[in-house]
Amino acid sequence: MSLRTQIWLIFLAPLILVGALYAFGLTIPVPHLGRDYVLRLALPEAGDPVDLPEISGPQDRSRPLVVIDAGHGGKDPGAVQDGVREKDIVLGLAKALKSELLQAGGIRVAMTREDDTFLVLQERPEIARRLGADLFVSIHADSAGDVSGVSGASIYTLSREASSEAAARFAERENDADRLNGVSVEGQSEAISSILVQLSQRRVQQNSSEFSQLVVREGDGTLSFHPQTRRSAELAVLRAPDVPAILYEAGYITNPEEARALASEEGRENFARIMTRAIRIYFARQSGA
Repeated sequence: MSLRTQIWLIFLAPLILVGALYAFGLTIPVPHLGRDYVLRLALPEAGDPVDLPEISGPQDRSRPLVVIDAGHGGKDPGAVQDGVREKDIVLGLAKALKSELLQAGGIRVAMTREDDTFLVLQERPEIARRLGADLFVSIHADSAGDVSGVSGASIYTLSREASSEAAARFAERENDADRLNGVSVEGQSEAISSILVQLSQRRVQQNSSEFSQLVVREGDGTLSFHPQTRRSAELAVLRAPDVPAILYEAGYITNPEEARALASEEGRENFARIMTRAIRIYFARQSGA
């Protein structure tokens, strides 16, 4: 950069700054000949909630609520192979599942995204929590890199170690919360609150594991599963301490045949039908029916 350019930037920087502030209406005092000129910016009220997705299905709030999370989106395409993008595959599966659940009736449904929207990873389980979801299903597709011939779906639940860490952090952050998974933690000491959160998380883990078993059982003979079907991992999207959750890896887009199947209408319908059946059985068990 030349010396002349640097000198111009020194003189122009304040003008550019004031112009930008004026464009956004920011309020600042500008002394000039003994007077103050004020630029104003209308700010949102503190604590304004972020918009939550619409809940479809029965209006009765006693009906169970499933939040479906199509992984990735927007600037994050997920795994990509030969022009096939994970974010598109999983959005198609998520929409098919929503449609099948609503057609079956009796269950409320919300989606973290219904278009090519980018969401921060931590926002996804938080949406489920804020909606009061009874089940959270995050849908992804896998990649085997350069390894050929790998195929089949996998189902992840949160690992025990990660579950304990998530419970501890939640207790520390929300020690004065009203209720957690039906357990009152309001006004409890930090130690008692932490214990209650861990007990809640243990119950959530059990329910998540039960649901993953149902998906495998109902999908046997229809869905293709990886030899290591049920797994656990430290996945941020599963860390809500009071919502049973699974991450469903639908298959490998690095396997051309499997990628075509996942993107096909038949593949979406098979997935949606099996997952809906597992969800309905899960809620029937939870209600004691």
